[in-house]
Amino acid sequence: MHADDDSRIQLNGRPADVADLRTPALLNYGHFTSMQVSRGRVRGLDLHLERLRHATLELFGTALDLDATRGWMRQVAGTSGTCTLRVNVFSRALHRDRLAMPAAPDVLVSAVPARALVPTPLRVRSAHYRREAPHIKHVGTFGLFHQKRLAQAAGFDDALFVDADGAVCEGSIWNIGFFDGERIVWPDAPMLQGVSMQLLQAGLRRLGVPTLTRRIGLADVAGFRSAFFTNTACAVMPIAGIDDVGFIVDPLLQERLEESFALNPWQPI
Repeated sequence: MHADDDSRIQLNGRPADVADLRTPALLNYGHFTSMQVSRGRVRGLDLHLERLRHATLELFGTALDLDATRGWMRQVAGTSGTCTLRVNVFSRALHRDRLAMPAAPDVLVSAVPARALVPTPLRVRSAHYRREAPHIKHVGTFGLFHQKRLAQAAGFDDALFVDADGAVCEGSIWNIGFFDGERIVWPDAPMLQGVSMQLLQAGLRRLGVPTLTRRIGLADVAGFRSAFFTNTACAVMPIAGIDDVGFIVDPLLQERLEESFALNPWQPI
């Protein structure tokens, strides 16, 4: 992206104006996905498109035209440089009194300069909280940002969500993984199947690193050697502690996880 393209945003393939943004600004119903783009390519593009397809059908009862959406993404992302691309799906045709009626989706694509996050060990605080429809990356983000704010006010970096039964689920805008000294362990709980998490899992399988998915109670986290955060802005971020439980920040584990992520090919938009 060029410096003068920092706020590039299009609705259904054309430049968006104020009237176009009225519905997503006033009606908090929809979903999105975000991705890092390099020279018109994305790691896990197929996973992002499947996320958009499934959520549109579930929220609006209408199929999303993936070919058109992909073309609009190419227009905004361009073919050179890097950016963070966000694809929002909402509907100006949605009837607020008849929400079960199928509604044609609208696609808002925007690009901003890519964020460069340095993997810095995080201290996170547990919070009993569960997002609505946690399997969907939806636009209802008040609760998760509020929990992160409360965690930071208490001296932590972020919030880790735990359900009513004490099971570890996900972070505010990230997934969590653990290392027990032999294998990577993922929580089995209601959460968003993050694209970066799925890419890590695929890369770990290719490397032959043993993994396991199981219920992890908050009381169980002290039994792990290390923990890490993963999302689209930073594929792997070490977690130094959860509440008063500390973990070993292991450069070799970080290197292996980054290697597994990098095994996933870049896919052209």
